Amino acid sequence: MPDRPAPGFRGRVGPPSRRAKVLLLTVGVLALLFLLFVMFAGVWTDWLWFRSVRYSSVYSSQLWTKLALFGVFGLLMALVVGFNLWLAHRLRPPLSAMSVEQQSLDRYRMGVAPYKRWLLIGLSLLVGLIAGAAASGQWRTWMLWTNQTQFGVKDSQFHMDVSFYAFSLPWYEFLLGFAFSAVIVSVLAAVLVHYLYGGLRLQGPGRRASAGAQGHLAVLLGVFVLLKAVAYWLDRYGLAVKSGSYKGVDSWTGLRYVDANAFLPAKTILFFVAIICAVLFFLTPVRRTWAPALIGFGLMALSAVLIGGVYPALVQQFQVKPNEQAKETPYIQKNIDATRQAYGIADSVSEPYTPKDATTQDALKPDAQTIKDIRLLDPNVVSPAFQQIEQQRSYYAFPKTLNVDRYGTGTDAQDTVIGVRELDLNGVQQRNWINDHFKYTHGYGVVAAKGNQVNGQGQPVFTESGLPASGTLGDYQQRVYYGEKSPDYSIVGGTNQEIDYTTDAGGDQQYQYTGSSGVSLDNPITRAAYAVKFAEPQILYSGAIASGAKVIYDRTPKERVEKVAPWLSIDADPYPVVQDGKLVWVLDGYTTSDGYPFSSKTTLGDVTKDSLTGQRGQTLTAANKVNYIRNSVKATVDAYTGDVTLYQWDDADPVLKTWMKAFPGTVKPRADIPATLVPHLRYPQDMFKVQRDLLGQYHMTDANSFFNGTDIWQVPVDPTTGTGEVQPPYYLTVRMPEAAAASFSLTTSFVPSKRDNLAAFMAISADPGPEYGKIRILKVPGDTGTLGPNLAQAKFNSDPEVARQLNILKNGGDSDVEYGNLLTLPVGGGLLNVEPVYVRGKTAKYPVLQKVLAVYGKDNVAFENTLEDALKKVFGAATAGTTPTAPTSPTTPTNPTTPTTPTTGGSPALQKALQDAQKAFTDGQNALKSGDWAAYGTAQKALQDALNAAADAQKAAGGASPSPSPSP
Repeated sequence: MPDRPAPGFRGRVGPPSRRAKVLLLTVGVLALLFLLFVMFAGVWTDWLWFRSVRYSSVYSSQLWTKLALFGVFGLLMALVVGFNLWLAHRLRPPLSAMSVEQQSLDRYRMGVAPYKRWLLIGLSLLVGLIAGAAASGQWRTWMLWTNQTQFGVKDSQFHMDVSFYAFSLPWYEFLLGFAFSAVIVSVLAAVLVHYLYGGLRLQGPGRRASAGAQGHLAVLLGVFVLLKAVAYWLDRYGLAVKSGSYKGVDSWTGLRYVDANAFLPAKTILFFVAIICAVLFFLTPVRRTWAPALIGFGLMALSAVLIGGVYPALVQQFQVKPNEQAKETPYIQKNIDATRQAYGIADSVSEPYTPKDATTQDALKPDAQTIKDIRLLDPNVVSPAFQQIEQQRSYYAFPKTLNVDRYGTGTDAQDTVIGVRELDLNGVQQRNWINDHFKYTHGYGVVAAKGNQVNGQGQPVFTESGLPASGTLGDYQQRVYYGEKSPDYSIVGGTNQEIDYTTDAGGDQQYQYTGSSGVSLDNPITRAAYAVKFAEPQILYSGAIASGAKVIYDRTPKERVEKVAPWLSIDADPYPVVQDGKLVWVLDGYTTSDGYPFSSKTTLGDVTKDSLTGQRGQTLTAANKVNYIRNSVKATVDAYTGDVTLYQWDDADPVLKTWMKAFPGTVKPRADIPATLVPHLRYPQDMFKVQRDLLGQYHMTDANSFFNGTDIWQVPVDPTTGTGEVQPPYYLTVRMPEAAAASFSLTTSFVPSKRDNLAAFMAISADPGPEYGKIRILKVPGDTGTLGPNLAQAKFNSDPEVARQLNILKNGGDSDVEYGNLLTLPVGGGLLNVEPVYVRGKTAKYPVLQKVLAVYGKDNVAFENTLEDALKKVFGAATAGTTPTAPTSPTTPTNPTTPTTPTTGGSPALQKALQDAQKAFTDGQNALKSGDWAAYGTAQKALQDALNAAADAQKAAGGASPSPSPSP
């Protein structure tokens, strides 16, 4: 039996009650209001953020440009589609033919009849919304077109200024694409309406299309073909920026022989054919027949196949292939010249360099500074040492890869490894919302160490350390509210007491933020907006947010600069600088374009990868293909206030000038860069990596050599990491041959394609000054067998003595050996490879420097306790005891021995000997600074004689012999 309702059950059949309707309506309205508030919260909080960093004009310019493009193109699309829907309905036949097909369509016509107007408006608006949203994404293209600056350089084929390809052509292509979309949607909509109302028929006797439908669709198709003619004309210029694989270059760009002599004339012919075909379509309503237009369209399609496809293939097969080198070399030369210009490598200087296997004292003398500043401290290995020694508290941390900078002036300037002690919430013992966002808000200070020294235990020699930090950097605001590890957001100010830092003696020190950054939370609507933004309702009602409190967010330097300058690509490695009592992050910004004619394209994300990418930071935009790049902007972010400042660095870059017109007042002139900051600016790594990747092939400036591909280089795989990724570039103080003095440089090695011997050494001057950005390349003859990085590492590993000592260091498996950066340096007419070797015990928190590997030439290998001893061994007699290396102990001067002056009196002979020793020591230091090795050797001998005389005098007096300080 079927179930019966229980007694007393009253089922309801029919429409819902008034109460249910009100409830549903209320829920719907509340949901709509919530969605609208979510949208409002996004816009409102963005506006407040930009206003807080004083870049509100950037946000407003973007917003109004997007809205304008959305409105104009959305409305235009809606009007075009709506007009064609209306016209198709207006041109419907008065009576539909009596056929089975039309009878079946009657019910649809009757169904839409009451809603025709609303359907017309709704469909038009829907299409307009989609088109407007797509158009708003073209705000960059619009701004570049309307604010374009001439390059002053013309392409070699059409003799148009490069700005046409970089700024105008993309906008014209967008307009053309929009017009195609409008016509195609209009054709589809018109066909649907004409079919629905009988203007188009698939069945039945008589004409398949009414006169109105025929004329309407013919005109639309004529417009489509006319647009195709415009596309053919623009395609002619597009050949100059067309990319494809050729001669080992994945994104070869520009015309080749077949493009200039087959595709280019073909596009011109097709342009005229399409115009004729469009005219035939426009005449169709007059002639009342499709035949001429369809024949013309067929001929256009056939022409596209024959002229645009078959003919170029025949030219390639029968003209180019039999004599490809002669045909292609003029176009290869255009590509070489344009690529080198677009990537800033046209002025690179190459010279042959045949490394010697041995050197002399005279040959080493000019390289005294290079040798003195050889960096033993690998910033990619010593971060754990900084962490263990200088972390101070568990809620602080240092980056995995530290930075290299220069501190000091003149001869006292020194390569320095520096890291910021940033906040790490993972180390907070009690994690909760209050601690995470109110109490633990900032890091504290920087730690710096000499790049060319370690102490007797193999640890860094710190020049700035402690909490609060103190040392050679002077007084500065040490609190780090904006850094690479900063939390998503913190609520500061008002009466909020933050944990400033903790000392063993004084405990927790409290602090209230007084900086200018942040957005006030005094307004309840603002608090509600941020509660939505951060998905944290406590922001709305928490009593911990007192009057005057502010929220700070978007705190990493990279994201702050990217937000205020969305037209820049930002280098992956911001670095800290202490200057003028402030700690600031310095970032390099790049302007790019993919519209430089004949310049080959490169994928930034691929070429900026190396063995340190995972721990150094993210690469530039992974899929961003460009063929023009300039380091046009230097940006700073204040670690305390979060202030972002953009400085014009390349005042000749037309792309930067264009963006400066689009966002006036956002970029300060180069002259405004603080004088104290300039010495810390450096050539950026990502720019250098893009250039070195191109120079692997584009160092060949002769088209015939390029065609034959006999001298292709590649960046060697890093032999010290085992990741299989390429070796990163290194900042070093180095003197290139023929240069007057050593300078802070960014360096790299090249090896021949698929081989491991050294092909070239490249350095670029990284110091701001007259030679900033100058690229020097030392080309090594292939028959010399000069060791590349992998061969140098193999030479180390295969040396029996090195292997024996490494086994000792590993201590039967109780310790691990970590190789530091393998540095290659042109020294004394040859090439010196130096690699620090660190040892980490199984229970140790960090590695310590224990040994130094060195190889000079092909066979001179050393594995010694100090760099000084290693260089003495590989240089041999050239040093004669006078190798000018830096000390490995913080208490040991640069020379190998330092006199120790007794604090008590002594005999006159002893006093004289000690005075002589002091004089000899001073003379040696002066000789070292001037690079006079002969004088340095004389001073060293005099120093040793004086110390011997002092020892004899002390013995004669019956006292202990004064010993020189030991050399670590």
